[in-house]
Amino acid sequence: MMQGLKTDPLNESSRRAGSSTDEMARLVGVVAALREHCPWTAALTHDSLTTYLLEESYELIEALETGHSNDIAAELGDILLQVVLHARLAEESGHFDVDDVARGLSEKLIRRSPHVFHADGTLQETFPATVAEIEETWERVKAAERAAALMDAGGDQAGVPSLAVRFSARSSLENPSSLREPRPGPTPSAQGPFAGIPRSLPALAMAQKSLERAARAGLAMPAAAAGPLDAGPMGGGDIATEGELGKVLFDVVRVAQQNGLDAERALRLAVLDFQRRPDTR
Repeated sequence: MMQGLKTDPLNESSRRAGSSTDEMARLVGVVAALREHCPWTAALTHDSLTTYLLEESYELIEALETGHSNDIAAELGDILLQVVLHARLAEESGHFDVDDVARGLSEKLIRRSPHVFHADGTLQETFPATVAEIEETWERVKAAERAAALMDAGGDQAGVPSLAVRFSARSSLENPSSLREPRPGPTPSAQGPFAGIPRSLPALAMAQKSLERAARAGLAMPAAAAGPLDAGPMGGGDIATEGELGKVLFDVVRVAQQNGLDAERALRLAVLDFQRRPDTR
């Protein structure tokens, strides 16, 4: 790249993408027609789509794990359909449309990536940032966005994503029937380093995300609980591969099942206890 030359990466991407914008516009039009003329699609709501989004997400993960490009493309399309459908529902209710979604995402990426972009979206002349610096900046900008979200929503919707800050936080309060009913308010710890971690995540994913956030914030890690898993070749630091770790996790679930315990719920409660510790707020 020529030094000192500023270009608009969004326009450059549009030119390189060729007909992608036409295909996206076609998809938006197809979905709009389905909403108008297909009774099944017309009956969809934000709530009823939630199950499909979860299913499609797991199907995409499975396709990525198998590595079949055709399957990956198809499953990405199903995820994209979810995005377009939700945006169409919101547009019909007068909240936002798919252009707002794309615009909000572009602005967020530019805002959170000052090592790549100037504030106006043009490219920096050089890109010297390290990975550690990039992660620190990303987290700092996210924290500022969360603070702005709290102010914008009157403190009622902590952890609202940046797009929702601009379009959903206030309008969903004004017209709650058009968007999903708000869930119970977050615990106080949700305003700390764990803000924005979805409570709907599977417990294992929520545990890993919480530990990552705690490490970045410099918080003390919880002490490992002593137990039967500490003994033998699979104990402690001897776990070196995901295969070995998987066997340990499977053993935990097996023990839980034998004792009539819910492993998912047990781990979720442990994660929530960790997030509520006084030294993590």
